[in-house]
Amino acid sequence: MSDETNTGTGAPAGPQPEPLRFFGTTWVEHDGGYAGRRAAVAVGSLAAAVAACFVLRFAYQGLAIADVGKPVTFLVVLMFAVCSALAFRHTWDAFGKRPDPGRQASLRGLLAVGFIGSLLACFFRSLTEAPGERLHREEYETAREQYARRTKRRTGNPSRKRGRRA
Repeated sequence: MSDETNTGTGAPAGPQPEPLRFFGTTWVEHDGGYAGRRAAVAVGSLAAAVAACFVLRFAYQGLAIADVGKPVTFLVVLMFAVCSALAFRHTWDAFGKRPDPGRQASLRGLLAVGFIGSLLACFFRSLTEAPGERLHREEYETAREQYARRTKRRTGNPSRKRGRRA
């Protein structure tokens, strides 16, 4: 058994990469169909955003048919636009740092209304990397460096080094 594995488990020693949704751990080495998965995430999130826009268009037409008036229609459109912009920004920021769970819970309704913004953020991020890959890579590299520092083997006998100081 080599030093690279934990005793008895066969798993590599040290920290393990955290899997990403739709990618698993293929983001570490960009293997196992990573490029295809990234393309699928980009196409899927864009298609879902377009489908959601059609659904919102039907809702807008429903408001027009119901003749609720221009102010109500304007407020509904404004609400979806603002919520989508806020959801885009929140989702984009979440790809770079872990969001606060308390804030995430308080924004749940806003993020649900602005789901188109979240889908678009996912689309744009997947054009360059797997959504969340940079954050996970930084955390994984930091954990690996800390593990390497902790497990670094000493050379020589420390008691002999103290005797040579004269």
